[in-house]
Amino acid sequence: MLEITTGQRRSLRSRAYPLKPVAAIGQNGLTEPVVKEIGVCLDSHELVKIRVYNDDREERERLMDEICERLGAAPVQHIGKLLVVWRPAPDGAAAKARSRPRRKAVLRRSKRSFQMEHG
Repeated sequence: MLEITTGQRRSLRSRAYPLKPVAAIGQNGLTEPVVKEIGVCLDSHELVKIRVYNDDREERERLMDEICERLGAAPVQHIGKLLVVWRPAPDGAAAKARSRPRRKAVLRRSKRSFQMEHG
């Protein structure tokens, strides 16, 4: 299980706020396909939310610990029935996916300013 600092945890919690859950753990518990899906999402996004349909807080804590152990991730937050976990993407793949190509700035001129310059 990865360890993160308090500052990192705070930053990751703020980044996780707008995210939607990528996986759900239901009555069947933490099955192998669910673990695999969480791993795939961590590879591409680094930070994921997981919804747990279970009313027992201690069971949700246990599930978060198990997910982090099996996937080499760090627990970020457990709030209600949502778990937030983080794992750095291999070779910065998530950073590449997050960065977007910059658009060239378009200079817009009014007709009047164009006429004054060329006029």
